Amino acid sequence: MDSLTQVVLGGSVAAMAVPAAHRRRALLAGAVLGTLPDLDSFPMRWMGVDAVTLVTWHRGPSHALPVLALFGLLLWLLLRRCWSPVRDAPGRWLLAVWLALLTHPLLDAFTVYGTQLWWPLPPQPTMWSSVFIIDPAYTLPLLVAFVAVLAVGGQPVARGFLAWGLVLSSAYLGWSLLAKTLVDREARAALAAQGLAGAPFFSTPTPFNTLLWRVVALTPDGMLEGYRSLPVDRGPLRFTRHTGETAALQALAQTPAVARLRWFASGFLLANAEGDSLLLSDLRMGAAPFYSFRYRIAERAGPRAPWTPVTPTTVPAPAEARGIVVRGTWHRLWHEPAASEPPFSFTRFTLPPP
Repeated sequence: MDSLTQVVLGGSVAAMAVPAAHRRRALLAGAVLGTLPDLDSFPMRWMGVDAVTLVTWHRGPSHALPVLALFGLLLWLLLRRCWSPVRDAPGRWLLAVWLALLTHPLLDAFTVYGTQLWWPLPPQPTMWSSVFIIDPAYTLPLLVAFVAVLAVGGQPVARGFLAWGLVLSSAYLGWSLLAKTLVDREARAALAAQGLAGAPFFSTPTPFNTLLWRVVALTPDGMLEGYRSLPVDRGPLRFTRHTGETAALQALAQTPAVARLRWFASGFLLANAEGDSLLLSDLRMGAAPFYSFRYRIAERAGPRAPWTPVTPTTVPAPAEARGIVVRGTWHRLWHEPAASEPPFSFTRFTLPPP
C-alpha cells in the first residue's frame, strides 16, 4: 500500500497496544516502523541493480514475516535498554513494535503486487489482490484516528478513535474479499462458457475503489481482459482478447530476467514486439495497453532474426495514460456496455478532458 496508509496503520496499531500515557509516542514510533520496510528500494537503487531485480526484490526480505519478527525483537531489546517508556511497559511495547512492523507486509499482501511473506522460503509472492495500492476508503478511518490521537494524546477518547479506525478499515478489507469472491464466481462462469474453465486467471480492483474489478485470464495466444462493475453490471462478464509473442516468450523463458518475472508475477505476463525490441508486461498492474510495469528484455537485428536478451530496462507508459485510466475507470464503473457494443477496454476507450 501507499506510504501514508502504512504510516497511519503502523501508528494506530502501536498506539492501541501501549498504556495511555505512552500513546502519542507509540503513535509516532509506529508511524516510522510502519513505513520502514518500504525503504528497501533505496539501497538497491544505489547499487545500480537492473529494473527487474529492483521490482522483484522489493517486498522481499524487508517484508518477510520471520525477518521482521526477529528485527522487531532486536529493536525492542535495544529500546528497553535506552528508552524509559519501553522499560516501564516492556511487554506492551514489544507487541506495539511487532504490530507496527508485521501489519505492513500483511496489508501489502491484500494488493496484487505480490509480497514475499515467507522469504527465504521459495513460495511465490502472496497476492490476495482485493484492494488497490491506494484506496481512500481504507485509509481515511485510520487517518482520522491518527490525527485524533495526535491531538488528544492519552485521553480516554483516543482509544475510541483508534478502535473505530481499526474496525472500519478492517471491515473494509473484509468487504473487499467478499467483493472479490463475487467477481471470481462470475469470471469462472464466463471463462467456462468460452471453453476456458481451467485457464489461470486473477481479479483485482481498479484504482481507488472496490466496486469495479478487472479480470485477466491467460490463453494459449495471449490473454483475455474483462471488467465487472458490482453496482451496474447485470449481464455476463465479457472479455477483450489480446495476443502476444508467446513463442518468443517461451524461447526466452530460461533467461534470468524472464524466469524471475514469471515467478514473481505468477506467470501473468504478456510479450509484445515493438520494432526490434521485445517488451514484457506484468499483467497484474495497470490495464491494456497501459501497464505499470513493462520491460524491454530482448532485441533482434531484423524481423526474422532471433531475439537476443538484453539487460532489462523499464518502458514507461505514455504521459496521458493516467488520465485516460482514471476517467475510463469512473465511466465504466457506472456504465455497462450494451450487448451490441464491444466489451470495455482502454485500447478503444477515450474521453475528452473534463
